[in-house]
Amino acid sequence: MQWLRRNFVVIAGLGTLAYMVLPNLVVTLFSFNNPAGRFNYAWQEFSLDAWKDPCGVADLCGSLSLSLQIALWSTLAATLLGTAIAFALVRYRFRARGAVNSLIFMPMAMPEIVMAASLLALFLNMGVQLGFWTILIAHIMFCLSFVVAAVKARVLSMDPRLEEAARDLYAGPVQTFVRVTLPIAAPGIAAGALLAFALSFDDFIITNFNSGNTVTFPMFVWGSAQRGTPVQINVIGTAMFVIAVLVVLAAQLVGNRRKKAQPK
Repeated sequence: MQWLRRNFVVIAGLGTLAYMVLPNLVVTLFSFNNPAGRFNYAWQEFSLDAWKDPCGVADLCGSLSLSLQIALWSTLAATLLGTAIAFALVRYRFRARGAVNSLIFMPMAMPEIVMAASLLALFLNMGVQLGFWTILIAHIMFCLSFVVAAVKARVLSMDPRLEEAARDLYAGPVQTFVRVTLPIAAPGIAAGALLAFALSFDDFIITNFNSGNTVTFPMFVWGSAQRGTPVQINVIGTAMFVIAVLVVLAAQLVGNRRKKAQPK
C-alpha cells in the first residue's frame, strides 16, 4: 500500500496516457487489416495493400489535400491576426477593451452547432456561394480565439524589462521586436498555430454546414462510414498520428538541447 501511495500519481498519469493513446493504436492496427467486407471493423488478416496504395480509394487524397490546404491557410491567417490581437489586448488600453476580450473568446464557449448554423445563415443572407472560401472564413473565425488565448498567456508572462534593456542599448522598435519580443513570444505563437491547425483539419460540424459540395477529409470519413470504411482511412490517420508524435519529440529534443547549451 505504501508503494501504491508513493506512485499513485505516476500510475494515474500512465493510465490516462494509455486511455488516450489506445484509440490511435487501434487505428494503427487496423491499417494493416485486410477486411472481408466493406467495413474495417473486424480483424481478418495482416496486409500491406492499403499502405502500398493509400490513394487507392476515389477522392480520398483529394479530400485530404483540400483539408490540408484549408488548415494551412486558416492557421496562417489566424496566427497573424491572433498574435496581433493578443499583443493589443495585453499591451494597450483602449475603449471597449473588455467587450473585445469577451467577443474574442465567445467562439470558444459557444457550441459548434450554434456557430455553424449562424455562419450558414450569414453566408446565405449575403448571397455567398458555399465552398472553399466559406469553409476557410469559418475556420479562421473559430481558430482565432484559440490563438489569442495561447499567445496572450505567453505575452502576459513576458518581462517588459527585457525590451526596456534593448531600447537602452539603442535598439529600434523593429529590432527590439525581432530580436527580443518575438523570440520570447515564439513558444506561445507556435502553440497557438499548432492548435489552430489541428482544430481546422479535424473540424466536421462547422465545415459540414458551410461546405456546399466541397468535401474535406473529415466529411469523407463520415460519408465513408455510411457505406463502407476503407482501410486507407486508417492509413492516413496513422500517418498523421506518427507525424504529430515526431513533431512533438523533435520540439522536445530541441528544447532540451537549448537548455543544456545555456550557460549556468
